[in-house]
Amino acid sequence: QVQLVESGGGLVQPGGSLRLSCAASESVFSFNTMAWYRRVPGKSRDLVARFPRWGSRIYGDSVKGRFTISRDDAENTLHLQMNSLKPEDTAVYYCQAERDTSVYWGQGTQVTVSS
Repeated sequence: QVQLVESGGGLVQPGGSLRLSCAASESVFSFNTMAWYRRVPGKSRDLVARFPRWGSRIYGDSVKGRFTISRDDAENTLHLQMNSLKPEDTAVYYCQAERDTSVYWGQGTQVTVSS
């Protein structure tokens, strides 16, 4: 069973930065795509950024120019660098990986942007 473990969440002031990490239990090369999603209570889980095996990285409109998704192949880890954070970025952030018809999720990490 694939395991995805997120880390790096926390409390940060508006304008600050955080770096999330997602450690995968298997080689990141085995996944068709890896991504970060986020969920605000009472709302659906929204795509933040996607890192496909082939093609360009994709970002949600609200994070373009502020967030960067990257992958450390040697460490089997997906990262999300979040800069210029806003209060509306407050959410639980989830790591996701897809392989063939299977979708895997991490347990989530809380990000709170508040002064």
